[in-house]
Amino acid sequence: MTKFVRSLMFVIIATSLALAACAPATTQAPEPTDAPPPTETLPVTGSEPAEASAEDAMAMYAPDAVSGNIVTAGSSTVFPLSERMKQRFEEEGFSGNLTIDSIGSGAGLERFCVAGETDIANASRKIKDSEVESCAGIGRTVAEFQVGIDALAVVVSAENDFVTDVTLEELALIFSTAANWSDVRPEWPAEPIQRFSPGTDSGTFDYFVEAVMGPAFPNAEGKADLEAGEAAILDAANLQLSEDDNVLVQGVQGSPYAIGYFGYAYYQENASTLKALSVNGIAPTAETAESGEYPISRPLFIYSSTEIMREKPQVSAFIYFYLTNVVDEILDVGYFPVSDDKAQENLDTWNSALDM
Repeated sequence: MTKFVRSLMFVIIATSLALAACAPATTQAPEPTDAPPPTETLPVTGSEPAEASAEDAMAMYAPDAVSGNIVTAGSSTVFPLSERMKQRFEEEGFSGNLTIDSIGSGAGLERFCVAGETDIANASRKIKDSEVESCAGIGRTVAEFQVGIDALAVVVSAENDFVTDVTLEELALIFSTAANWSDVRPEWPAEPIQRFSPGTDSGTFDYFVEAVMGPAFPNAEGKADLEAGEAAILDAANLQLSEDDNVLVQGVQGSPYAIGYFGYAYYQENASTLKALSVNGIAPTAETAESGEYPISRPLFIYSSTEIMREKPQVSAFIYFYLTNVVDEILDVGYFPVSDDKAQENLDTWNSALDM
């Protein structure tokens, strides 16, 4: 091969290499891969799960989420239970002002339904139709919540060594026309009966008249005459009335010939100095009160109105807290819890009042 030819081939090869270097690079197509996962969709405001929405709605009724005043008044029997729930409510963070006045069921419902001065009425009896009408007259639609059961305790001094049980008929006689204990049973002492009773504004008094005194003084048709029964107890000798159950406790403690009646909690608090009597052979206990076997057991209530509950979140919050925590406190206070069905009914009433 001549020098010229070799030179020409070298030029051709070099040119080819140069052209190859200047050409765009080619890459191998990537292997197919799985499609990427879809982007997670964030919830649109207002479309949270129902459970989360419910939790958010209830958060505004937490004790530490509300403030303002809450005014309650009424039954001296319900008073210690409401006081306990107030203490718990404040411990959980409520920073407002919650007052509870012990003035009797009738007086409490009057302040609630007539004067319109309170947010909640405590009562040891069911509200009367006339009271519901009075509430409606001032623009209040009653919301009723049964928070417990009370066994009305009939008590004598621990020093009394002759009475352990009475019948309903004997109890009516003791609180009316019998002058001495021996007028009720001959074997009992010929000593004057000293009587201690809640005042006429008390739901306890009303209930005692309804359950004990009225049936003992029937009308011409043989039905319980509540007016006659009330007159009989108010006309009894050696009778002391008081809206303060502690006054009644002290009165009974002071003599072996004294007798009184009030809510079971006040007996339990003073059980070392008082003796609770069986009635018709049935002792007051949680079981006999809840079953109705104990003849003078009764429901305990708090009342508010749908208007107040909607206007004042602090009132709704306290009622909800009361209903959902009372079972943890009520036995210790001295009363008995409502049934599961009644507890659910209370919550349904609360929800209905707030349209929840």
